[in-house]
Amino acid sequence: MMKYLLDTHIFLWWLEDNKKLKQSLYKIIESPENDILISAVTAWEISIKQRAGKLKLTMPLEEAFGKYDFEILNISFNHILMLGKLPLHHRDPFDRLLIAQAQSEKLTLITLDKLFKKYKVKLLL
Repeated sequence: MMKYLLDTHIFLWWLEDNKKLKQSLYKIIESPENDILISAVTAWEISIKQRAGKLKLTMPLEEAFGKYDFEILNISFNHILMLGKLPLHHRDPFDRLLIAQAQSEKLTLITLDKLFKKYKVKLLL
């Protein structure tokens, strides 16, 4: 069984059934053989962008997170320590914390963000 962490845009595309989400990634996410994790970082990012008027969800955030059987990955002290060790290739604090979580938990991060390649983290692009 593989364990994957979804980047925020991948989670949003999954919710919207957006055609930008490659079929190969769609199959991995929907497969019962894989564990799919969504970070509390994603909820934080979405809530900030919603409040700023930069993002609209078709459902409340709580419903979006509860709609699928994805495991919620909370932010731990170890994740913050790992974050402090990351080089500054990527300036987005949400993405940096997702990278730190993936490294710390030995997860494969599903993203289309090419800057993630600069970090020592398993990726599925």
